[in-house]
Amino acid sequence: MRVFAVAAALLVCTAACGPRPAPEPTPTSSGPQTTGNVVTVSPARIDRVRQDLPPGYEVVGIDPRATPVSLWGFGPDWTADPAECAAPAAPETDPARGWSASGPGGIVYAAVAKVTGATAESGPDAPCEQWSVSGGHSVGTVTPVEAPVVEGAVTAGMATAVTTVVEGGTETRSHADTFTADLNSETGGYHLFITVITDPGSPNPALDRAFTSDLLVKTVSALRG
Repeated sequence: MRVFAVAAALLVCTAACGPRPAPEPTPTSSGPQTTGNVVTVSPARIDRVRQDLPPGYEVVGIDPRATPVSLWGFGPDWTADPAECAAPAAPETDPARGWSASGPGGIVYAAVAKVTGATAESGPDAPCEQWSVSGGHSVGTVTPVEAPVVEGAVTAGMATAVTTVVEGGTETRSHADTFTADLNSETGGYHLFITVITDPGSPNPALDRAFTSDLLVKTVSALRG
């Protein structure tokens, strides 16, 4: 009986005391820095995308109060019809950080600002097929265009045709392509916009809409690090 007891003990030890499988390695990620599910956004990194400009562009700082509507050529007393459609083009934000660059293909603006009011997520329920903006001697027609898909962001695209009546009744025309992205971060929401202003009468080839769209995607990537 003693032999059987020893054998039974050895059998139990073999099952319970044998080697255990090694733990699986902890997965790692080389993607954007996050806190939980929120991506870190650093506005200072917007300067990095200046290297994506074509040759021959002169870069200066942007007015911290700039919004797409102001860059289209409208002063502080502009109005939009319907008013709610202007949300992506004139968000409520803190002063913006960014730059502008002028060259043969047009004027490029890139800016990001912390959101203090509503974002595109709380915009109109129905899509704005077309809306108008007016102010001073200028009127504009804004048409939605397809925006690039950016993971974790709400994006919008707008093409704006602006007509301005100057002294003597002469009309000048300009075109603007604008793409925006609303980003959430651990420190709050941020609104990013890229606007390119071109002159339809210029003899130089204009920067196209694809350039503006691509620059938005590159800027989001830079802000996230």
